[in-house]
Amino acid sequence: MLSRVANNLFWMGRYIERSEHIARYLNVNYFSSLDAPNELSQSRQFVLRSMLFMASDPVKDPNIKLDEEKVLFDIALNKDNPVSIISYLQHARENANSARDLISTELYEALNKFYHYTLNYPIDKFVKNGLYDFTVNVAESTSILKAKIRGTLLHDDVYSIMMLGVHIERATQIVRIINAKYNDASLAGGSYGDHLQNSYEWTTLLKCAESYDMMRRFYKKPPRSLTTLEFLILNPICPRSVMTCLNEVSKHISDLSQEKTPSKNSAEFLVGKVKSEYQFKLIEEIEEDLQSFIERILKQLNDIAKKIEIEYFL
Repeated sequence: MLSRVANNLFWMGRYIERSEHIARYLNVNYFSSLDAPNELSQSRQFVLRSMLFMASDPVKDPNIKLDEEKVLFDIALNKDNPVSIISYLQHARENANSARDLISTELYEALNKFYHYTLNYPIDKFVKNGLYDFTVNVAESTSILKAKIRGTLLHDDVYSIMMLGVHIERATQIVRIINAKYNDASLAGGSYGDHLQNSYEWTTLLKCAESYDMMRRFYKKPPRSLTTLEFLILNPICPRSVMTCLNEVSKHISDLSQEKTPSKNSAEFLVGKVKSEYQFKLIEEIEEDLQSFIERILKQLNDIAKKIEIEYFL
């Protein structure tokens, strides 16, 4: 296939995954604040700032009072905002259009239906009482799209390229959510006199990653900072963890390259190097300086994506 088309498939997967995580973040943070155990976590301004922090547009001035309807509109339905959900879906659809002959009719129709649902969603309804309905539909629609990718495409190069985009973006968004909720936990403190380890924000972090029930079954105890971070970063059987995403990226890039021994300058080698680093990492090492880890892993994921683009799409 043309390198330009391959790049479009890669970014189509990324945009679909990105819109899902932002929608779930809006939903979980907004409605979880109603049950929060401390006053700051219940604050609407606190929740709105957390949303903007996650959506790449943080407000640093604590004196600025945010308008709830404007914040929700900008993150979800503002077509002029390049980091809004609707902008991501528009890009995903444009990329699908350019690769129409390589993807299935079922996948294209599901994406087209999803895009028009978002495009035609009443803005007044959304900003006043439609947040739950809209974000749930976005999360469900993206799950349908990924099921169509797995179930209606041959598991060949097209599939591998799209899944590379999905898993690189999933790892990136999980780390961004960890960063946002760590910031929230640092500000809000804990509900039992502990300023970090027992914070309610660890529960909302797991729910944002759709991993709360899995984590409770795995550890059989309430979320704490150490177990939450370990589950979402290093656990190889959690489907949302960074480690699982790196394993999937390694698998799909190996399918594309088909080299027995990847060269040291290849994307496959870089993925294997990063994967090996975290395969034998201790969560205590990460928790000691979580901010440095976040900066490092985001850079590594970005480097992997750039290396893949240079090697396969240019």
